[in-house]
Amino acid sequence: MITQTLAPRIAGLSASARGMGGRWLSPAASLILFVVLFGTIVVRYDFTSPTQVFLNLLVDNAHLIVLAVGMTFVILTGGIDLSVGSVVALTTVALAKALQSGWPTPVAVAAALLIGPVLGLLMGTVIEVFEIQPFIVTLAGMFLARGLCYVISVETLPIKDPVLRALGLNYLYLYQDKFIRATVVIALTAVLVAMYVLHETRFGRTVYAVGGGRQSAQLMGLAVSRTQISVYVISGFCAAVAGLLLGVQKLSGYSLNGVGLELDAIAAAVIGGVLLSGGVGFVLGSLLGVLVLGSIQVLVTAENLDSYWTRIMTGLLLLVFVLVQRILVRSRR
Repeated sequence: MITQTLAPRIAGLSASARGMGGRWLSPAASLILFVVLFGTIVVRYDFTSPTQVFLNLLVDNAHLIVLAVGMTFVILTGGIDLSVGSVVALTTVALAKALQSGWPTPVAVAAALLIGPVLGLLMGTVIEVFEIQPFIVTLAGMFLARGLCYVISVETLPIKDPVLRALGLNYLYLYQDKFIRATVVIALTAVLVAMYVLHETRFGRTVYAVGGGRQSAQLMGLAVSRTQISVYVISGFCAAVAGLLLGVQKLSGYSLNGVGLELDAIAAAVIGGVLLSGGVGFVLGSLLGVLVLGSIQVLVTAENLDSYWTRIMTGLLLLVFVLVQRILVRSRR
């Protein structure tokens, strides 16, 4: 009798343990992969300062970290946002053009940062109200944002503002000669804020619930529609911030900035363990995914290989992690 009573509970606990293990398996694999790649780079090329090599990964990929944070919110609900790369470009062009036209720096920055959330609100509303696939709506958003870049300017626009130049060029020394830039601080702050929102707030729990099952979330009385729209606003805002970081890094606005960045952000999230069907994943996993992609880029550059090898290796990794995710989903069933 006792055995019959305890058996279902034990089975439930075992299933729960397997689910939690599955959630951490992909991020753990990403961490191991990053350690292997980074260790190979340090050992093979005998860098004098491995710590600075790691810090350079953060410096070079600060904009992609922020972009991956926003993409994580969207994918967790089971959606996708293909517009973010074009929003990055539009933000850089709009910022440079506004500064060139004599706008005060705070006003120009604020106006540029509004572009992403406004477009995200528009796309999220269309997706939710008209029940159109996110792929189609955000694809249209991608073309719209990229087209607006060419309307503003087809040529490179330099950013000469001293405040933004200082943000992009000045070093922040951590200790001795080890340094980062202010863009890294902004990127890591975005990661910390996203972690808090997703794991410590009602909104974050709703995001996971919507990704786990929209109908179930509705039956629980959660604000599904509002959450669905909000994640695209968040993604758009992160894309605008990423555009600001890329603009100050390159000190220019250009209509061809950010080409393919949306795919890099999706790849980073998936490699970091965010499930494409929604409901499973962590912001820290997406950060690990960015570091893995950055390490691949460093390895390809150090080996003097053609740049297309970065895409080849990224594609292979993405395929492997998608297959692993599929196997985990089937095992949980």
